[in-house]
Amino acid sequence: MWREIREIPGAAAHLLRDGEKTLTAAGTALAAHDPRLLATVARGSSDHAASLLKYATELTAGVPVASLGPSIASIYGARLRLAGAAAIAISQSGKSPDIVAMAEMARAAGALTIAVTNTAGAPIGSHCDHTVDILAGEERSVAATKTFVNSALAGLSILAHWTGSDELSAALRSLPSHLEKAVGCDWTPLAAALLRNESLYILGRGPGMAIAQEAALKFKETSGVHAEAYSAAEVMHGPMALVKPGFPVLALVVRDKSEPSMLQAIESLAARGATVFATSEKAGREAALPTAPTGHPLTDPLALIASFYGFIEAFARARGLDPDQPPNLRKVTETL
Repeated sequence: MWREIREIPGAAAHLLRDGEKTLTAAGTALAAHDPRLLATVARGSSDHAASLLKYATELTAGVPVASLGPSIASIYGARLRLAGAAAIAISQSGKSPDIVAMAEMARAAGALTIAVTNTAGAPIGSHCDHTVDILAGEERSVAATKTFVNSALAGLSILAHWTGSDELSAALRSLPSHLEKAVGCDWTPLAAALLRNESLYILGRGPGMAIAQEAALKFKETSGVHAEAYSAAEVMHGPMALVKPGFPVLALVVRDKSEPSMLQAIESLAARGATVFATSEKAGREAALPTAPTGHPLTDPLALIASFYGFIEAFARARGLDPDQPPNLRKVTETL
């Protein structure tokens, strides 16, 4: 897992360089199709990459994005009315039966379909109008790291071509160098707060919510720690009841319009005794974690998750666990 985390900057550069043709084709097709709805199909880390794309698309293209439950096609055999829509299916292996079934159904229902996968020639490609190979290279660790980043990066690149955003395109071109810095960020102070706890909250908003979900998954699968991802707004309701003195909270703060509300929420949690760590220099009494700003609010989340990956790999080993081979898990999960 550590080796693959170190490969994140290079894998990102590889995709941006050698995948430009397919990324451009997919984005251009979306622009020509002009969908009124974008649907996503994915599970696990791939679904978190889709969630990042959802926020990015709604914020920049103004097109609503819906996550489709793969079982709608694979188990229930339902047919959705998707004429005029577009659908992006994200699957590292490209062969999970439920993801393939949903992509096939979406295309038959009239949607423009795009497959994002790390496996050239995967079955999902034959059921989509466009296929994007994320070019991350073999990923042997069960926990996805570089494939998550490249899947999200592919989605953002497609979006940049779709909307013609020169600003986002420029941010993506410079991202690999920022990822190099991000992987080197030291988040070890967070570990001490977790040694006395088996549960924590991870907060995010907007695009940051997607990486909060990804971080929560990684805590569970690599370290056996129960982590729950919440919006910084949602946590102020029912989940607040569990916050006692010393309860750990990781706030993944992105430099965008959500930052003030994030800071307000974590200040409130800290006042209730929570031990809060935040990826913002504006945090008050909360412990600020080092970051590698990318200069764009849609690429900052990828730098944050790269820093987190370095932390969680080391944290798992500190707990005496092997993050490369988590119990009860395997690399490819084929669901119906």
